[in-house]
Amino acid sequence: MGIATLIGDDFQFPPHEHATDDGVLAIGGRLTPRSLRRAYGQGVFPWPVDAGLPVLWFSPPERYIIELDEFHVSRSLRRVVRSGRFDIRFDTAFERVIRACAVIARPRQEGTWIDERMVRAYVALNREPIQDGVVTHSIEAWEDDRLVGGLYGVAIGGVFSGESMFSLESNASKCALVALVEHMRSSGMSFLDCQVHTEHLESMGGRYMERNVFLERLAEARRQPTWQHP
Repeated sequence: MGIATLIGDDFQFPPHEHATDDGVLAIGGRLTPRSLRRAYGQGVFPWPVDAGLPVLWFSPPERYIIELDEFHVSRSLRRVVRSGRFDIRFDTAFERVIRACAVIARPRQEGTWIDERMVRAYVALNREPIQDGVVTHSIEAWEDDRLVGGLYGVAIGGVFSGESMFSLESNASKCALVALVEHMRSSGMSFLDCQVHTEHLESMGGRYMERNVFLERLAEARRQPTWQHP
């Protein structure tokens, strides 16, 4: 069975079991707030492989997640958090965060998957009021009023799906992540969807969850109120 080809932004995804072994569920379509809301609400995320090529939509066979009660913060990072070196803010510089994530150099990675289509679509979604229980957020680390790190992602009910992080100073994005998890815990949210594995996330308690379990947990979490913009 071939990969489904999507047109426009008002489309339906095929069943998740139609995804390839690599998790590609569909190809094509437009990145817009409407298509992003539909994707995240169904446990799908976009990942352009190259500028100018059609968007790929993913539903991997295993999802990388962090259970909030399994989140691990090292002693050294706890000291940085307690020091108050970084001023952590929420939702004050979304576009700056996503653009910083797009250009930051990453070990063993050439280029970025965050192309201008992605930037425009997520910024547009960020500017819209919450619809269908889906909304974007940025968590930012500031030092002397300079944006030095942070992350952005999508809230869907009681789940936060993290998209990308950046750091210009050591531990800046990690402190933002700690603040995010603390907020999720205090708000009674369910779990953090990291999408794919990294060694950094593994060191903080990340683990794999089978797709069918992830989709069941997402459906349950969607019954919870979504974390809204302040």
